[in-house]
Amino acid sequence: MDILIYGVINSATLALMALGFTLVYGVSRLPNFAHGALYVLAGYICWLLLNRLGLPYILAIALALGLVAVVGGAMYQLILVRIRGMSISEIIASYAIGLAILEGLRWGGLKGGTFTLPAFLEGSVDIAGVSVDFQRILVVALGALLVGLLYFFVNHTRLGLALKGMAQDERAALTLGIDSDRMAVASMALGSLSAAVAALILLPLGSIVVEAGYHVLIMAVAVCIVGGLGSWTGAILAAFVIGFAQILTTAYLGAHFQVVVAILAIILTLILRPSGLFGKQKELEERV
Repeated sequence: MDILIYGVINSATLALMALGFTLVYGVSRLPNFAHGALYVLAGYICWLLLNRLGLPYILAIALALGLVAVVGGAMYQLILVRIRGMSISEIIASYAIGLAILEGLRWGGLKGGTFTLPAFLEGSVDIAGVSVDFQRILVVALGALLVGLLYFFVNHTRLGLALKGMAQDERAALTLGIDSDRMAVASMALGSLSAAVAALILLPLGSIVVEAGYHVLIMAVAVCIVGGLGSWTGAILAAFVIGFAQILTTAYLGAHFQVVVAILAIILTLILRPSGLFGKQKELEERV
């Protein structure tokens, strides 16, 4: 029961980490390697608003979410738009932005375990004889809610349908008057918002540290590659595959092998099925 319950919690955690990365790539085909940095930035902004300015927790959360969404949109509008379509340059530029944010935060004093956010709910409950704290239960509930909200947004709103059309066929969307750059800005803002939501749900379980940005980026990339780049269904399924694999590895080998599991998942997927579980990229034999 420990493995089952904490496997579900870990899977929901990975899904939250990866949704923003998947959203941006699915719409604009832009691999946002600043994803982990935006995650840490959201937590740090919320901490500053809460502890330095003394704002109420709910207001601090709302402002942090809004500011990170603006940062994500500005990243595309000011920098990434100039190299749109140049895949290698997009990766290098977004990763460089992420490095600048993370190392800037480290230089500014984000070190050690003194930066923490309060849990939304205190206490714990026994589930089938396994003690689980309320914050982790909230991770699963809010993760499911976020997936549902994104699904509704993409399929039942004007902007969401425009983003969906851009993801399915950019040229056809352009002929219908959809502005690809505007949609890319919107996807970057929404992806950054998703990263910020994940941060503010997950960071109360630990400390706000620079290293969390690199960890989240690795996990998001692993989930998206295994599931298939741009596939939401694949990302969620891959989160459960990797999530349970990590919990099993932790139970029998040790917690320090969790990142190894994610990296092995990336390597095996690229060798056996380069397009991932639900990816639409052409397989190697089709490209040769």
